[in-house]
Amino acid sequence: MDAPPVSKSLSRKSNSFSLHSPSLNTLRLRRIFDIFDCNGDGLITVDEISQALGRLGLEAAPSELESTIRSHIAPGSDGLRFEDFCAMHREIDETIGDYDGVAETIDAGDREESDLREAFKVFDENGDGYISAKELQAVLDKLGLVEGKEMARVEQMIGSFDRNRDGRVDFTEFKDMMRSVTMKDLRPQ
Repeated sequence: MDAPPVSKSLSRKSNSFSLHSPSLNTLRLRRIFDIFDCNGDGLITVDEISQALGRLGLEAAPSELESTIRSHIAPGSDGLRFEDFCAMHREIDETIGDYDGVAETIDAGDREESDLREAFKVFDENGDGYISAKELQAVLDKLGLVEGKEMARVEQMIGSFDRNRDGRVDFTEFKDMMRSVTMKDLRPQ
């Protein structure tokens, strides 16, 4: 299915739009899909995506959003399945191309490190090199996740990976956390 062209509001690509590590990218897309799937029915509708983007402060023209998403919804379905969502993401990513228009030549290890740095920056809102419980709570809350409602729960999440017990997560601890979560989430159940 061909998607209509994406406007500048949706097409401004950040370095972290698409992670180069397939396992991290799939995990990230699954989490995004689950956040967008407000009613938990395994489908995300145009309205659900519009609401989620609005909570994140992202603006998209409703007609553009509608046509882009509808072109990926399977006939007879009311919304995007996870597979449809991944296909739409790939198509948008290919349409936008590389961030600077130059093919990347770094190896997979460097890509993963770069992807993790970009992800870390999302949580490290004040740029001090650490993720505090308050910063984690703010991001979880912006995403509409229940975990962001209770500071005690957020502090427990931080404590689970805070090896030096300073009450915050540094980049090394964050990498360990992401790799741990990725490995655990990708194991067959």
